[in-house]
Amino acid sequence: MFSYITHLECPQCHRIHSADAKASYCVCGSPLFAIYDMMSVIDEIQAGMFPSKINSLWRYSQLLPVKSPSFVVRLGEGWTPLLTTRQLGKHVGLKLLRIKNEAMNPTQSFKDRGLCVAISKHLELGAKSFALPSAGNAGVSTSAYSAAAGVLAKIFMPEDTPEPFFRTCQMYGADIEKVSGTITDAGRVMKEYDGGWTDLSTTKEPYRVEGKKTLGFEIAEQMGWSMPDAIICPTGGGTALIGIWKAVEELEAIGLLDYKKPRLYAAQSAGCAPVVRAMEKNALTIEPWDNGETEAYGLRVPSPFADRLILGALRGSGGGAVAVIEQEIRAARSIAARMEGIDFCPEAAVGLAGIRHLVESGDIDYDEDVVLLNTGSGSRYPYHHPG
Repeated sequence: MFSYITHLECPQCHRIHSADAKASYCVCGSPLFAIYDMMSVIDEIQAGMFPSKINSLWRYSQLLPVKSPSFVVRLGEGWTPLLTTRQLGKHVGLKLLRIKNEAMNPTQSFKDRGLCVAISKHLELGAKSFALPSAGNAGVSTSAYSAAAGVLAKIFMPEDTPEPFFRTCQMYGADIEKVSGTITDAGRVMKEYDGGWTDLSTTKEPYRVEGKKTLGFEIAEQMGWSMPDAIICPTGGGTALIGIWKAVEELEAIGLLDYKKPRLYAAQSAGCAPVVRAMEKNALTIEPWDNGETEAYGLRVPSPFADRLILGALRGSGGGAVAVIEQEIRAARSIAARMEGIDFCPEAAVGLAGIRHLVESGDIDYDEDVVLLNTGSGSRYPYHHPG
């Protein structure tokens, strides 16, 4: 059996939804989670059949939602390297810092994980075209996987998104709509259209989280079915953060994870930090951030839809959230390139700068094992020398 998915469930009100029909989010307003037959997965572990040996995220197909492999659209996504830094860890005050380098994905970002899985599952459910609002990388990924599937993609992006993102989406044949404002405004404009497409907006359908959770599976497997002390997640819509925490819970349920769970930390720019503010206020929900501005375009999400799940993952893991000022982003990006030869995207530079703050505040100790997500390549972003 390729997948052991059984149904969808709302993590908030626990309503059950079919996994064989098109679904967006629950009537209570919460995102939906895919649920699996864990006993069957355990049987496959005992038989040595989980995970498979293929070097892609589809090695975990039993815990992914696509039932028939004939609907899977593959471009070589996942199974990215977990790099041990030579100098960068010491620079930010750590004995050991690892980088999960998501720039190695087919379209150079971690968006490929969620959108590959979501597009494949929705194709299985009969989707003929896709649309989403994007700050850049998600639009590129949707365009590429839609092209590979032979279907149309419609991308709504803020007009101040760096030009290479527009050009790349168009290269893949996507239809682009430029919108004044942030990704929230792009989503609003998208709703005004009636294109008959499947909406892939962040956490407004169940399956992008399923792809993103493979980050957690891979980190655990690459560390010998263990977890680091802390994982730093640059956070906009929060899909990776939510997905990694879901992966931790699933790995624990099937007996593949030892006692240690990672603390999760959301890293944001001080120019748009709604998650940080909610954590500081000990709030249950996230208030929209007015006039969000940052050169880390992927983090310019004023009002993340899955706010309760984001805050729940941070608190449930014993982690937290940190904000950094814009000047730190440019410096961190330059330092990563010069010390490690990795072209960080600005979002990952936010995470790197955030680590220093977390070490200085005592939230993370020098001797702890820390993983930072480099969520994508910096190649499509303008580079500003910090000096």
